[in-house]
Amino acid sequence: MLDAAFFRRWLTTAAAAVNREADRLTELDSAIGDADHGTNLQRGFAAVVAALDKEPPAAPGAVLVLAGRQLISTVGGASGPLYGTLLRRAGKALGDDAEVSAGQLAEALRAGVAAVAQLGGAKAGDKTMLDALEPAVAALGDSTESFAAAREAAEQGALATVPLQARKGRASYLGERSIGHQDPGATSSALLVAALAETAEAAV
Repeated sequence: MLDAAFFRRWLTTAAAAVNREADRLTELDSAIGDADHGTNLQRGFAAVVAALDKEPPAAPGAVLVLAGRQLISTVGGASGPLYGTLLRRAGKALGDDAEVSAGQLAEALRAGVAAVAQLGGAKAGDKTMLDALEPAVAALGDSTESFAAAREAAEQGALATVPLQARKGRASYLGERSIGHQDPGATSSALLVAALAETAEAAV
């Protein structure tokens, strides 16, 4: 079973990964976006960690709802609302339980990804964060061992955006010129999933 401390460790690990990869995310975004994805997420996840440290929520769902709220209020552009929606919707799906199973988390993240798709009007293949998130949640199962499969699926999904033409978001304005570049949102989404797998592995 996964408690609130596990979820706080996951988001802290994700924040460290975003910090580490911020320059790369911004470099990817400079090719097909506004060149601010790394710095925006860095600021957002720093705010998440600060909020969780200040008043740690007691339930996994509350951890995700708080994190989502912080991302919406501190991250500019589209990524704040999208990541915020992902975590808030997943958090609400988990409810107030003090501990949740891997299967419950998988279902909650599926709900979060569905909410992201609805908000952005995107689907897999549109060269967005969904290209990493949809295969990741499809790989999630009833055990924390499935988190490693989700990490692999998210990383492969991010790589698979390179030959795609963007159909949603800022990159879609470039048309065929978006082909040949890895999507920054899919890349940062893969970091979030990798942080989940890393947290699960450390807990064993």
